[in-house]
Amino acid sequence: MKKALILLFFTQIVCAQQNPRYLFDDLYFADPSIHVFNNKIFIYPSHDIDTEVKDPTNGGHYNMKDYHVLSMDNIQQEKAKDLGIVLKLEDIPWADKQLWAPDIAEKNSKYFLYFPAKDKKGNFKIGVATSNTPEGPFTAEKNPIKGSYSIDPTVLKDNNQYYIYFGGLKGGQLEKYRNNKLLSEAKEPNDQDNALSPKIALLSKNILEFAEKPRDILILDENGNPLKAGDHERRFFEGVWIHKYNNTYYLSYSTGDTHKLVYAIGNNPYGPFTFQGEILSPVVGWTTHHSIVEIDKKWYLFYHDSKPSGGKNHLRSIKVRELQYDQQGHIKPMNGQD
Repeated sequence: MKKALILLFFTQIVCAQQNPRYLFDDLYFADPSIHVFNNKIFIYPSHDIDTEVKDPTNGGHYNMKDYHVLSMDNIQQEKAKDLGIVLKLEDIPWADKQLWAPDIAEKNSKYFLYFPAKDKKGNFKIGVATSNTPEGPFTAEKNPIKGSYSIDPTVLKDNNQYYIYFGGLKGGQLEKYRNNKLLSEAKEPNDQDNALSPKIALLSKNILEFAEKPRDILILDENGNPLKAGDHERRFFEGVWIHKYNNTYYLSYSTGDTHKLVYAIGNNPYGPFTFQGEILSPVVGWTTHHSIVEIDKKWYLFYHDSKPSGGKNHLRSIKVRELQYDQQGHIKPMNGQD
C-alpha cells in the first residue's frame, strides 16, 4: 500500500510537469522571457492591463506601461512569485507608450533588459535598461539603441559574443523598413515575393549598442528557397526566440495571422535557417509568444494564452509545459488548446 501511494505521488508530479500550467493568477502577464540566474528561474514578461485604448488597430490595445520580474526557486514550484515593478514608462526618457515583449542578458555580473517601446514620433525602437541584480530595478539608458526599430528583441550569448534578434509585422512595424531604412509608405511584399525576415545584429562589447548594421535572417523551405510572403502558414511574423540543442541553432517564432508557433534550424547564429514545422498549434487568443529553455536537464516551453481572461486578446496569462525532441532532433508538436 505504501509503495502504491509513493508511485501515485510521483506519477502525479510527472503528469503535472508534462501538462501545461499557469504560473501566475493575480495579474495578466504575457511574452515570457525565461532565464536562469544564480540557480533561480527568472521570468521577464510584458504586463497586460485594461486601459483607455479600445481600438485594436495595429495592437493599440496592448498598451502596457511597466515591467515586472517574476521568479521561481525551481521548476516544480507551482506558481511564480511577483517581485514587483522594475521599470516604468515614465522613467524611460525617450519612450512614449507600449512597453512590449522584453528580453534580458547578463555580462560581467550586470544585467541588461532589452525592450521595445514607441518613441515620441510613434515609431518602435529598442531600448536598454541595466541593473546590478536580476531582480532589478532597472535604469533605462537615455536613448534607444541607435539604428534599432520594430519589436520583440531577444539576445543570444554564443561563444562569448552577444547577438540581438528582433522584428515583428503589422503592429510591430517591420514592413515600414527596407535595408534598415524607414519607408515613406509601409507595405508588406506581394505574396510571390520573399517574406520579410527577422533581423540580427552583433552587439557591442558593452552590449548597449549594435556593433554592426542589422542583417536579414533567411528562412528557407525544404528546397532551399526563401519562404514567400504569401506563405502565412510558415513565414515569420513576430516573437522570435533562439536556442541551441545538440550544437544546432533553433529559430522559433509566431506565424501571426495563422496563429502557430513554428521553428527552423541552422548551423550559424546568422542563419540561414531551414523550416522544420510546428511547435504549438493555435492557442486561445490571437497568437502566442514564447521562450524555450533548458532547466535541470529538461527542456520547457514558456508561452501565454488568453483562456483565463475569457479570450480577451490583450489580457494574457503565462504557462509552462515540458518540450521534447525526437531522436532526429525535431521538436515534438503540441496542442495549444490544452
